[in-house]
Amino acid sequence: MPKMKTKKAAAKRFKATGTGKLKRGKAFRSHILTKKSTKTKRNLRKGGYVSETQEKTMKTLLPYL
Repeated sequence: MPKMKTKKAAAKRFKATGTGKLKRGKAFRSHILTKKSTKTKRNLRKGGYVSETQEKTMKTLLPYL
C-alpha cells in the first residue's frame, strides 16, 4: 500500500501538542477590525483546539502528525 499524502494546506494551519491534541488559530482576525471590540480582538489572538468531533477528519488529512 502506498504512503498516504499529507494535505499541505492543513499542515500549515494545525500543530500537534504533546498529548496529541491539535492546536489551531482563530478566524475573523484579518480585516474589518474597527467594528470589533478590543476584548473580542484580544480573545481572537489566543489559539484554540480542534474539537473532538473533528479529530477523526483531521487524522485523515494529517496522517503523520
